[in-house]
Amino acid sequence: IRHVKIMKEGVQFPTISVVVIGDKSSGKTSVLESLAGISLSTRGGQPICTRVPLIMRLQNHPNLNPELFLEFAGKTVPTDEQHVSAAISLATEEIAGKGKGLSNNPITLVVKKNGVPNLTIVDLPGITRVPVHGQPEDIHEQISKIIMEFITPEESIILNVLPASVDFCTCESIRLSKKVDRTGRRTLAVVTRADQSPQGLLDKVAADDVSIGLGYVCVRNRIGDESFDEAREEEARLFDTHPHLSKIDKSIVGIPVLAEWLVCIQAGIIIKFLPEIVRKINEKLTSFSQPCTTYKHILDHAKDSLRKILLQGEFGEYPDENAMHCTARLAEMLNMYSEALKPDAQDISNCFAKSLIDKIRVLEESISDFRAILENKMEAIYPISFIFIENVWDYVERVFVRVLSRHYENHPEFLPLVKRKAQKLIAMKKKQSIDWAKDAVEMEMKLADYTCHREHYSALYRKLMADEDEFLEAFGGNNIGGGVFRNADGVHLREMETSLKEEAFDVATRVRAYWEMVSTRMVDNMALHLRFAVRNLVTQDIEALIT
Repeated sequence: IRHVKIMKEGVQFPTISVVVIGDKSSGKTSVLESLAGISLSTRGGQPICTRVPLIMRLQNHPNLNPELFLEFAGKTVPTDEQHVSAAISLATEEIAGKGKGLSNNPITLVVKKNGVPNLTIVDLPGITRVPVHGQPEDIHEQISKIIMEFITPEESIILNVLPASVDFCTCESIRLSKKVDRTGRRTLAVVTRADQSPQGLLDKVAADDVSIGLGYVCVRNRIGDESFDEAREEEARLFDTHPHLSKIDKSIVGIPVLAEWLVCIQAGIIIKFLPEIVRKINEKLTSFSQPCTTYKHILDHAKDSLRKILLQGEFGEYPDENAMHCTARLAEMLNMYSEALKPDAQDISNCFAKSLIDKIRVLEESISDFRAILENKMEAIYPISFIFIENVWDYVERVFVRVLSRHYENHPEFLPLVKRKAQKLIAMKKKQSIDWAKDAVEMEMKLADYTCHREHYSALYRKLMADEDEFLEAFGGNNIGGGVFRNADGVHLREMETSLKEEAFDVATRVRAYWEMVSTRMVDNMALHLRFAVRNLVTQDIEALIT
């Protein structure tokens, strides 16, 4: 449930965890190390000093390579088994400062490791009655306050760590746990260092003078450089062979038993609280249902309006707003794009003739000139096409916002969300159109002089060639180019041979004929692409505004 972040939706549910409490030097850290299978001691072998709550989320993981990371102060810090103690110390200093001060702001240590029990364990500072050098004078009150904060919730399992050598009735941790769990129904005791005080331990556990409702588990602490596997073997051997400890029932001895008990107890509490969590989630879903239904109902009406004005050319909803007569406005924009691709024929003749006559003078092949000129001309399509696409989608966005604003005007709480989603959706469609245009223009450039409609091209060519006399006559006077049109030797085009002029006109005419086909093809394809894209936007893609 936490993983899907349900709490962000306002559903609060209990933190079901094992809260470990105990007097200072009771063996808490050793128990935690054994449950987690990681060392929490410093390089000198001393347990880390717990000055802030340490929430350990243990997760049994199939990967043989453990994954560890800390979460605190809004950040995540990866670590590993060799450096986890140092990482916790640095995090503690960041939260509680250097020295021996305390803080109730927790550090979360996530341990994903093969073989560990699935548990959430909270380690709290050990109870100190008398402050040592550097500790605040009210250290006992501060620690007690932190402990009470974590053990008071009914869903908390209290794991009371009791050294085998002490009288359980004198332990401060027992006194504190009794304040919130008088009958001991959610308190489990783990008796540490059983090997150091074995005599009489069975009687102490059996007597249960402090009313531990969930019972006792006796364990042996890991010693020195023992590995966790070696420690478990020694523990099993101790409770099997020791003359006093072997009399204790095997169902209440050993770290594996403790882990199993904790998992079962935690599962029982989850079962107890789960129906209430489900009820809260269902309540929240019910409270969301009506607004969601309203949101979708309004959006359905907005979709109908968009279909009418963008696809069907029906302007009844906006009779006096010319800007909302979308099919007409889009047709105008397409006509402007078409005209932009059809420059003045006389200008084409001038430019192509000038370029080609110079090249013809050096005996270049006219067909290569033809392709070069076409490729050069294709370069101009890029900005014209991209500006057109930008204008079309910007216009569509304005139409969308206008329609959505009108339909959601009685529900302003929805409007920022739906506008933001619509703008994001249209930005994506605009990018798709630009990518399509890049490919279309590149095809025209790479495959210049291609068409499968050669008859149409030939007909255009013959029609344009009918203007040859007018063209040559213009070269005979001052109507074209003036002094600009001179070749490399400074000879004016009027002075060139008629054959060169005829050849120039022929190439220019072929370019003009092909260019008319290119511009027609680009306009038709652009119109089809945008019409299809807008249609999909209104009939399909708009559903993204619901999710």
